[in-house]
Amino acid sequence: MECCHPLGDTLLARRKTSTRVAEALHHHLVMGSYEVLETVALADCALHIEGTDLDDLFATAARALAETMVDPATIERSIDRTVTLDAPSLDLLLFDWLSEIIALKDSDGAAFPEVQVRVEPGPPCRLGAHLVGGSLRSDTAERRADPKAVTFHLFRLEPSAGGWHARVVIDT
Repeated sequence: MECCHPLGDTLLARRKTSTRVAEALHHHLVMGSYEVLETVALADCALHIEGTDLDDLFATAARALAETMVDPATIERSIDRTVTLDAPSLDLLLFDWLSEIIALKDSDGAAFPEVQVRVEPGPPCRLGAHLVGGSLRSDTAERRADPKAVTFHLFRLEPSAGGWHARVVIDT
C-alpha cells in the first residue's frame, strides 16, 4: 500500500526530525505533529494530525499538506498570503482551510510551509492565517505529490487529552 508521499516509510522517521527542526526555527510557536497513515487510503494520502490547541492543529495540518506537495527546505519564502474563513462548525472550518490551501496551490502555483493560524471556535467558527511560501514552479522546488482535494472519507476533528486531533484524507 502506498501513500501519496514519494518518501513513503522514511517520512515517518523524518516527521519527528522535521518537527524538531521547525521547533528550532519557530521556537516561539507551538508545533503539533502529523503522521502519514499509509494503510488507510490506497490512492490518496491519509494524515493523522495532532495539536495542543486548535491554532496548533490547523497550522500543523497546513504544514503537513505543504510537505505532501514539496520538500519545504527547497522552497523560497517569497510569497505572503492572508486567509480568513468562516464556517458553521470546526470540522467544516478545517475542511475549508485545507481546501483553500489546495486552491492557492492551483491558482498561484505555490506552497506555504510557514503558517500562523488563529481559530475562533464560534459560532460561527472563524480562521485567520498568515502563510509564507514560494513558487512550486521554481527550479529549486523539489515537488512531491499534487493534492487535488480534501475528502470527507474518514474525516474527523476531535478534542483529545493533549489538545486536538484530526484525520484527513487528501485526494492526490
